[in-house]
Amino acid sequence: MRVVVIGGAGYIGSHTAHVLQKRGHEVLVYDNLSTGHAFLAKGFAFIQANISETSTLMAVLEKADAIMHFAAHAYVGESCEKPRKYFANNVEAGLALLNAVVDSRVRYFVFSSTCAVYGVPATVPIKEQTPREPVNPYGASKLFFEHALKAYSTAYGLRFVSLRYFNAAGADESGKIGELHHPETHLIPLALAAAAGTRPELEIYGDDYPTPDGTCIRDYIHVNDLAEAHALALEYLAKGGEPVGLNLGTGMGHSVNEVLRAVENIAGKVPKRMAPRRPGDPAVLVADSARAQQLLNWKANCSLQHSVSTAWNWMQMREPKTH
Repeated sequence: MRVVVIGGAGYIGSHTAHVLQKRGHEVLVYDNLSTGHAFLAKGFAFIQANISETSTLMAVLEKADAIMHFAAHAYVGESCEKPRKYFANNVEAGLALLNAVVDSRVRYFVFSSTCAVYGVPATVPIKEQTPREPVNPYGASKLFFEHALKAYSTAYGLRFVSLRYFNAAGADESGKIGELHHPETHLIPLALAAAAGTRPELEIYGDDYPTPDGTCIRDYIHVNDLAEAHALALEYLAKGGEPVGLNLGTGMGHSVNEVLRAVENIAGKVPKRMAPRRPGDPAVLVADSARAQQLLNWKANCSLQHSVSTAWNWMQMREPKTH
């Protein structure tokens, strides 16, 4: 199948492109490189453009069978400070992409969504039936796009899967691709960098949560497990699967302190200091991924230790130049 990976020069998009290629799909990466990196798309046909550039996009879609969409802004804090930026890209440009898709021959669409659509859930683990009540513009923009996909599916026959994943972590075992954000906000790379002495001490936001050790608990899922789920979602649609939204996680939560112990086992002591809680941070976010296991025949296989070790390997191996 010919698959256009929008945002394929980013973290999860690049890993998905490699998994798709290994499974025999023909991949074209489409990315404006605003947050992605050209070297992460090495080995693929590549077009540098915005998703709002309709004429460029339509020319690409003429030869495509499916779309995977990763090209969203994804910083919760920034979305609160700059909601205009988030709604412009994640909603307005996203709709331009969606309109181009329904005007083309493409009928399969896999969307990179997020557990942020749920907001602060009343119960965990989080099931797909949990009310979707986002508490920040980022989550709201993703939920809007999920609603748009459902409407377009009903009206125009677009087949889609929305994958709501939890905390992506780790890197490809080869060490050739991995996580590279500016600024970096994810716990594992920040902790590894602090251990390596390449950044200041790590801030831990709150140690007074109602959890066993007082720190937040999150569901860390290896990026290649996520990538595999995207490929399986595409194949599910090709076999006639119904449009659906699915959670992707390990079903196991790890506290901030547990993650730091895993980092210290590999990279050495992490300099750290306590900081106040961040507004809106739930104490626990853990996925119930039973439906993805049932429909896609998928499960997360990688441990937290594997996520940390592959992230460390990537950090050690990556090239000084990232463009």
